[in-house]
Amino acid sequence: MIQVFTGFAVIALAVAVGYVTGRSGVLGPGARQVLALLAFNVLGPFLLFSVLATADVAALFSALLPVSAIAAAAMMLVFALVSLLVWRRTVAHTVIGSLASGYVNGNNIGIPIAAYMLGDAAYAAPVVLLQLLVFAPIALAVLGARVEGRTSVRAILRSTFTNPIIIGSLAGVVVAVSGLELPAIVLEPVESIGRAAVPVMLIAYGMSLHGQRLLEAGSGRRDVLLATALQLVAMPLTAWALGRFVFGLDGVELYAVTVLAALPAAQNVFNVAQRYETAELVARDAVFLTTMGSVPVLLAVALLLG
Repeated sequence: MIQVFTGFAVIALAVAVGYVTGRSGVLGPGARQVLALLAFNVLGPFLLFSVLATADVAALFSALLPVSAIAAAAMMLVFALVSLLVWRRTVAHTVIGSLASGYVNGNNIGIPIAAYMLGDAAYAAPVVLLQLLVFAPIALAVLGARVEGRTSVRAILRSTFTNPIIIGSLAGVVVAVSGLELPAIVLEPVESIGRAAVPVMLIAYGMSLHGQRLLEAGSGRRDVLLATALQLVAMPLTAWALGRFVFGLDGVELYAVTVLAALPAAQNVFNVAQRYETAELVARDAVFLTTMGSVPVLLAVALLLG
């Protein structure tokens, strides 16, 4: 258990440093975006490649992936039903709220959490790939059709398979599945760059917390609270129940799927909302509330299952 608390301390310090850095403005107004782009486009792909290239991919993708997929899809479906049938929201608004309810931050938060709580950053890879290869293209197709009146399959496929995280992850999976053992002269430089990903991600996230204002009038408070409850409470409980009673998981595997399901909503949800100018305040507040609320939830999961 001391390792779990040590992991939380490492994460908390990096986030706190990021917050103070953002508040002081010592790096300038565009620093957070630069760090986020650096982590997403360069450091993250190197990290995922290095951990997946040497991981037991078959074990990671066995029961972990379907549990994560079913739990996330269930949360999105619940929100969609309430939004469309009870609150009579638009389809586009519902898509954003559904993403906020089940699309987790498997990259910026998931990788550090997997590294420090589960002992292996590779645990986050199946969730990242599931979301980027399945959930994101579907959501973008629906939003493109409803908001812009059109959708381009070619554009969706191009944006998906030119995503640096996907490229790095798929390359690592190919190496692992092929059984190729990379020599140290290749692997160690890659690992060296990848090791910078986690602290940079956490510092950039801490910087993003400065200046947030929550649940303003007209921001869609009901939507935010429902998405937050689904993301932080219902989803980890669903993942735990599925893993325990349907897929027969226990030990580290059950702990892993529950931790991954307790991650906060992804920043990408807000980026998508901005892109299509739909439910932006809902996405913003849900991302912030789930991120802050995920700390006690993850700590509870660690105490109960870790």
